[in-house]
Amino acid sequence: MASAALLGVPVMSGWVSSNKTVVDMVLPEMLPYIDPHWFQFPPMNPLWHGLLGFVIGCLGFISWTGNGVVLYVFSCTKSLRTPSNFLVVNLAFTDFFMMVVMCPFMLVNCYYETWVFGPLMCQIYAFFGSLFGCTSIWTMVLIAFDRYNVIVKGLAAKPLTIKKALLEIMLVWTHALLWTLPPLFGWNRYVPEGNMSSCGTDYLTKEWIHKSYILIYSVFCYWTPLSLIIYSYTFIVQAVAAHERGMREQAKKMNVASLRSAEASNTSAECKLAKVALMTISLWFMAWTPYFIINCAGIFETMTISPLVTIWGSLFAKASAVYNPIVYGISHPKYRAALNEKLPFLVCGSTESPVPPSDGQSQSSSGTTSAVEKA
Repeated sequence: MASAALLGVPVMSGWVSSNKTVVDMVLPEMLPYIDPHWFQFPPMNPLWHGLLGFVIGCLGFISWTGNGVVLYVFSCTKSLRTPSNFLVVNLAFTDFFMMVVMCPFMLVNCYYETWVFGPLMCQIYAFFGSLFGCTSIWTMVLIAFDRYNVIVKGLAAKPLTIKKALLEIMLVWTHALLWTLPPLFGWNRYVPEGNMSSCGTDYLTKEWIHKSYILIYSVFCYWTPLSLIIYSYTFIVQAVAAHERGMREQAKKMNVASLRSAEASNTSAECKLAKVALMTISLWFMAWTPYFIINCAGIFETMTISPLVTIWGSLFAKASAVYNPIVYGISHPKYRAALNEKLPFLVCGSTESPVPPSDGQSQSSSGTTSAVEKA
């Protein structure tokens, strides 16, 4: 073991009289990967490691259960094997295996209060975390695009086929690989984070080659997908609102009193879709923004990043693997009906499938109903 004093790195005065640092428990072979920034901080309170391990364990269990059930039900129910649901299955797959890789390692490291698996596993761990995270992010973009295609374009939309859905999924995985492999070959690198129990990208090294990776990566894996998701759901809600206004005007012209109940139902669908859009964007923003802020703070030195701060970025990002199956799978009425058949003890709420639209309704109206169901 090596201390900050032995390496000639000053320790922040007034924190600990014994000059102990958060790096003291790190394995000797990991020291070349530790940025000097971390030597100024005292060891974290063991209670934080215990709390982090407990939360990660809970997140892992819920993610394995939720995403595992989504994968099981969608794969065993023929009626759910639609092109759109292939995207949902891919999202569940990425979130499931993200926690398969992340959770066990962090549990062990939280117990030992430092990374104990060596440099190679640190890089592999960070690589897979970044790979699954990037794939999950862009799969959510594909789901938003699919709903945009059905609702906004309406009759002009080209329906999503299984072949096209599989091609899109392959492109998403390829895109993720293109952005997560470079740190293994010198463009940035994967290093232990400040809490020393997990690994991620290096956002503290001052060389431009490291900074450039973080900046460009953030454009393609944060700003672009966030903008596309907001764009898609904004136009989806606008299209649904315009459709409902048209329905109300038509009802007035026809002077059909019985249309009022259908109007109330459609308004309910409009409100539900708006809430789903808001929830989807908010959860996405909540999951990935803390990690993005930490990376930017490291690059531009806008604030002091402590080991405790680094915990929250990884926690919020990993939490997305827990609520994604709820947002994209469990809230799907047809999925709940299939879940009631396969695993009835897990079902909450109504499992009735909505009545399909009549022939006279437009594809736009059908698309609205379909999107609300999928959401």
